[in-house]
Amino acid sequence: MKDLSLYIHIPFCIQKCYYCDFLSFTMDEETVDLYFENLVKEIEGYGSMVNEDTVVRTIFIGGGTPTCVDSKYILQILKVIRTRFVVDPHVEISIESNPATFDVTKLLDYKKAGINRLSMGLQCWQDDLLKSIGRIHTQEEFVRSFLEAKAVGFENINVDLIFGLPNQTMDNWKETLQEVCKLEPSHLSCYSLKLEKGTELYRRAQVNQFVLDEELDRQMYHYTLDTLYDKGYLQYEISNFSKPDMECKHNLVYWELGDYIGFGLGAHSYFNGFRYNNEEKIKSYISHLQQNKAIVKDKNLVSREHIKEEFIFLGLRKTKGIDGVTYEKLFHQNIFEDFKDEIEKLDDYIIVDGGNIRLSKKGLDFANYVFMNFLK
Repeated sequence: MKDLSLYIHIPFCIQKCYYCDFLSFTMDEETVDLYFENLVKEIEGYGSMVNEDTVVRTIFIGGGTPTCVDSKYILQILKVIRTRFVVDPHVEISIESNPATFDVTKLLDYKKAGINRLSMGLQCWQDDLLKSIGRIHTQEEFVRSFLEAKAVGFENINVDLIFGLPNQTMDNWKETLQEVCKLEPSHLSCYSLKLEKGTELYRRAQVNQFVLDEELDRQMYHYTLDTLYDKGYLQYEISNFSKPDMECKHNLVYWELGDYIGFGLGAHSYFNGFRYNNEEKIKSYISHLQQNKAIVKDKNLVSREHIKEEFIFLGLRKTKGIDGVTYEKLFHQNIFEDFKDEIEKLDDYIIVDGGNIRLSKKGLDFANYVFMNFLK
């Protein structure tokens, strides 16, 4: 049987966060209804193209904020997927959420639909910081929503956090981690703030309202590594930490070059050796599907050399690194011969342990530098 993962993009939000450059926007009911009507059509069309010996192992419903729309749409999408695809009985189904956009009724609907992993965007603990980055929820609402999710039976809950925010102190970050850990989520994603063009925070930085403190950012990251290790979390990727055996299976598919199909506006796919993405303008996405026109753009067969590079820089994101034996099985070549010069140059940034290559502690701080050296 061949494994497959599915990503479902829900581009709607109540309000755009000031750091977010994802393909998302505020919603109106008429557009939401039209969008899901045509999203169903896209999924139904794809289902007939996938062989019956292909099994869906993970599904990720992302956005945007999928929990801001009526839960009937989410139930409808998952029903169509189960009708059109062979789905593993133990499939991991994740949904991204904002604490201010769901209640017990929605949570029960999600459970009924088979969703078994909830990813909650908190970002930081302090209400003044939450407001300053455009979040629509408070700390109190997050805690209440988290406890409600636990009460209805969600045992696998991720919490998203961001450090290096404008005016965020080390004490703020320490409090955020300590308080979140008291709730004992199964998974934590801790990201360093990146100023992306087109975002409100990028605009503010351009007019000199703030500058990022790189030294403080690294101190926060090192504190994160030490603290979460002490709390029983295992770092399995640069920014991701989990309790034992609670890693996000869907994200591992990306990092291990597994096949996945993305549905919805602007969704990306990697399937049967091709990379491609969907139309990014919602009016075009909807009208193309209504007229039975193609919504796929930029479909390209990925070259052997490019796959090698992806194998390395995606694999190095994982703390266990990359395995030379696997590389040889995939490409019938020796990784230590193919990248001899790069491995020697990066001696301080990587650890070579037998046939395995992984980032050193210094390499974790300069991961992008390491990745760039492997790109030919």
